Amino acid sequence: MDFAMLVDSINMLWVLVAAVLVFAMQLGFTLVECGFTRAKNAANIIMKNLMDYAIGSLAFYLVGFGLMFGATAVGLIGLTGLIRPESINTPTFIFFQTVFAATAATIVSGAMAERTQFRAYVIYSFVISLLIYPIAGHWAWGGGWLSELGFKDFAGSTVVHSVGGWAALVGATILGPRIGKYGPGKKVNAIPGHNLPLGAAGVFLLWIGWFGFNAGSTVSIFSIEGGIVDIGFVAMTTNLAAAAAATVTMFLTWFRYKKPDVSMTLNGALAGLVAITAGCDGVSYYGALAIGIIAGFIIVFGIEFVDKVLKIDDPVGAISVHLLNGVWGTLAVGLFNTESGLFYGAGFTQLGIQAIGVAAYGGWTVITTGILFTVLKKTIGLRVPAEEEITGLDIVEHGNSAYPEWSVGDELR
Repeated sequence: MDFAMLVDSINMLWVLVAAVLVFAMQLGFTLVECGFTRAKNAANIIMKNLMDYAIGSLAFYLVGFGLMFGATAVGLIGLTGLIRPESINTPTFIFFQTVFAATAATIVSGAMAERTQFRAYVIYSFVISLLIYPIAGHWAWGGGWLSELGFKDFAGSTVVHSVGGWAALVGATILGPRIGKYGPGKKVNAIPGHNLPLGAAGVFLLWIGWFGFNAGSTVSIFSIEGGIVDIGFVAMTTNLAAAAAATVTMFLTWFRYKKPDVSMTLNGALAGLVAITAGCDGVSYYGALAIGIIAGFIIVFGIEFVDKVLKIDDPVGAISVHLLNGVWGTLAVGLFNTESGLFYGAGFTQLGIQAIGVAAYGGWTVITTGILFTVLKKTIGLRVPAEEEITGLDIVEHGNSAYPEWSVGDELR
C-alpha cells in the first residue's frame, strides 16, 4: 500500500465513523421528541423518525444525491449521478451525506407532533429528501451559486438546520395548535412532556453525535499536501458553544422563572450546537463562546415569542432551536470568522453574503414546503380528527401503544 492510498483509507475510515455518529443522532431526536411529548403519541414519534431515515435514505440515494452533488446546471441544481450516485462519488461520502439529509427531514417531526396524519408525514419526508433539501444543498455544498458567491456554512446551520426549521415553521403554522394549547383569550396552556429523562438522554446523544456532524465535515483527518487536519479544533469550538448556551439558558431561566428550567436548558445546549455548526471551522474559541452565549438568549426568548406572540404550537421547541439559531449561526460567520468576519477587520462583505444565503434558503423552503403541506391538507388531509388526537396517535395510527400497561384514561396521556 502506497502512502496516498494509506491517507485515503484513513480519511475514509474517519468519515465513516463520523457518519455513524450522525446516524446515532436520529435516535437522539427520537428520544427528545418522545420525552417532550405525551405518552399516548410515543410510538408515533418513533415511527416517524424511523421512516424519516428509511424513506429518506432511498429517496436521497436514487435522486437527492445527484441533485445535490451532480455537475451543476447554472448553479441551481445537479444533473449527474441520478439513480447511480456512486458514479460521481464514493459510497462513504454518499452515506455521510445521507445521514445529513435525514437530519434535515426529522427536525419537522417534533414541531408537528401529536396531531399530524402519519401518511401525510411520510409523503412530506419523501419529498424533502428527494427534492427540497438536495436542491437547496447544491447551492452551498454542491458547487452552486451560493458557493460561488462565497457563502460559508461549514456543517449546515442553514443547509441542514434552517431548512428543517423553516419547514417546521410552515408545517406547524398550517397544521394549527394541539387541542387545549390555547385557551380563552389566547391564554397559553403548557402541555408537559411525559418523560424528561428520555428527553435528556436524547440531548446527550445529540451532543455526542454533533462531534461527528461538525468534525466529520472536514471529511478528512490527514492531507498529503497540508498534513494533519485539526478535527480537534472543530470539536472544541462545537463543545464550547454548546456549553456556553446551556449555561446561559440555565441562568436566564433561573432569573426569569425563579427556577432553572430543565427542558429549556436541554434545548439551550442544542441551540448552541446548531449555532456553531456553520462557523465551527473558522471562528476562535472565544468566538465560539460568544456564539453560544447569544444562542442561549435566543432559545429562551425565541421559544416565548413563537409560543406566546406567534401562537405557533411547537411541542419540542424545534423552530427556536433549528431555525432561529440556524439563522443566527449562519450570520455569526460574517461577524466572527477570523479571516472574513466583521469583528476581525474584514468589513461587511461576508456578513452580506451570509444574509443573502439565509434569505435564499428561507424563501426556497417556505415556498416549497408551503405548497407541499397545503396540497397534503387539501387532498389526503394533514391533521387527524379531534377525537383521534384526544385518544392518541399510537392507537389510532398504529394500533398499538408504547406503554401498553397504561390505559388510555391514565394521566400520562
